[in-house]
Amino acid sequence: MAELEHRPIVHDHEAFLARARRRRGFQKAYDALETEYRLANELIAARARAGLTQEAVAQRMGTTKSAVSRLESGGKHTPSVGTLQRYAKAVGCEIKIELVPKAG
Repeated sequence: MAELEHRPIVHDHEAFLARARRRRGFQKAYDALETEYRLANELIAARARAGLTQEAVAQRMGTTKSAVSRLESGGKHTPSVGTLQRYAKAVGCEIKIELVPKAG
């Protein structure tokens, strides 16, 4: 099956965060989901580096575009290690997991 052409949508995440941080309660909620958002950003960045659409990743994983979209949304859905491994393989990556001692 032919791969779909990847045309990323321009998104200025820092500008988005600057606007969002002006809303009451945003920073506390955002901080509570920091790990989930970092994971989502890693997934999206890996897919962009691979030049793939969500549809193409879904095909490679044997799942649906909506499932890939949920993985990349962060916050609401916690993927299993197996799902992360399938995603990583689909975008030409491998997973590296580290537990890093807190500073201080």
